[in-house]
Amino acid sequence: MIKTYSELIKLPTFQERFAYCSDPQLIGEETFGPHRYLNQAFYHSTEWKKIIRPEIIRRDNGNDLACEGYSIMGHIYVHHLNPMRVIDLIERKDWALLPEYMVSCSLSTHNALHYGGEPISREPITRRPNDTAPWLEV
Repeated sequence: MIKTYSELIKLPTFQERFAYCSDPQLIGEETFGPHRYLNQAFYHSTEWKKIIRPEIIRRDNGNDLACEGYSIMGHIYVHHLNPMRVIDLIERKDWALLPEYMVSCSLSTHNALHYGGEPISREPITRRPNDTAPWLEV
């Protein structure tokens, strides 16, 4: 099943979104191994760092799994809803750069999606004008 942002945001709760993003069969699976340089080149590219990543963070308002009220405090990760493989980068698959297949998440959520477990649970945060989330339009 191909996972999409459009389907993800139809789910009302953080727990439902986390379950949608999770794939127990892929937890801990090595995806790049000796070809990690391809992964690193992709994530250090200007296209990723200056265009795609900021676009996803703005679209999701810096919220974990784009779930309103779950503001990410600290570094924001952009998670591919469908795992990238070596062949995807070699063939420069278009979907690897399409926002429809990505979502913002916290380190805790990102690690839980990739290595198993549950993200650190917390209550939604109420945002206020002039706080430390400049991408928000409060």
